[in-house]
Amino acid sequence: MTSNINPNNINGAYPVAGQDNNSQGFRDNFTNTATNFQYAANEITDLQNKAVLKSALVGTTLNNNMGGSILSNATLQEMGQTQVSLGTLAGTVTINYALGSVQTVTTNGPISLALTNWLASGVSCTVAVQITAVSTAHTVQFPTAVSVNNQGIQGIDTGTNTVTFAAPGVYTFVFSTSDGGTTVTVNETNKEIQPFNNSAEQLDDTGGANLALTTSYFSTVASSACSLAPGVAGQIKTFVMLAHGGDMVMTVANAGWKASGTGTITFNAIGDGCILQYISNKWFCIGQNSVTFA
Repeated sequence: MTSNINPNNINGAYPVAGQDNNSQGFRDNFTNTATNFQYAANEITDLQNKAVLKSALVGTTLNNNMGGSILSNATLQEMGQTQVSLGTLAGTVTINYALGSVQTVTTNGPISLALTNWLASGVSCTVAVQITAVSTAHTVQFPTAVSVNNQGIQGIDTGTNTVTFAAPGVYTFVFSTSDGGTTVTVNETNKEIQPFNNSAEQLDDTGGANLALTTSYFSTVASSACSLAPGVAGQIKTFVMLAHGGDMVMTVANAGWKASGTGTITFNAIGDGCILQYISNKWFCIGQNSVTFA
């Protein structure tokens, strides 16, 4: 803004020493000085109320809330993001966007996220939620508004928007919206545990196949059983029998060779194997060697 203070309306040469001076000149100088002081007070107060400050002014509390104002053509360096620790929780966990753009929670049981306080429609906003899953029994349910890219999240049941983790660990999800939270996009940012990779596991009796690994193999010493949970769209799992000391019977959720429900695959000799792919919410066999489906 242009200041209203006028330094030129004060006559610095008045009064003139050694002669009588008209009192009107004194009154003019006093009036203009008082007016300029009032302008200065108003403008300083306005700056105090509106300026962005490095630290609080004396007697005030720092508040750099921009109120939605646009910051443009700026170069940013060493900018941080507010991180909020929500603690160890179970049940409903509220992710309040106004609290900070990074929020962390440790599970103490299954949790259900509630995303609140998004900015108004037309403004894009993002919050990252870091979840430390203590147990694979601690599922995470997203709100129904989380509907964009949710099918790409490892271990999700898109029918309920519930994520089952393949292993305990730290998982970070980024939620974003530009319509005030009516529709929310989700992305998983840390891919330490991948749904599709070239790693493998030994699957033992009573074990559940790890959805984070592509290949599961087994060497039985007696009749054994294992299980396979629902996958994510397009996921491929490979199973092979390395040694046979008894049949391995795998119970498969959402079996594609059944009209509905679970099915079984029996491996009864060295070299038995099959490749399954998760298509349209079911596991389908896309290749096999001497296994029995039921």
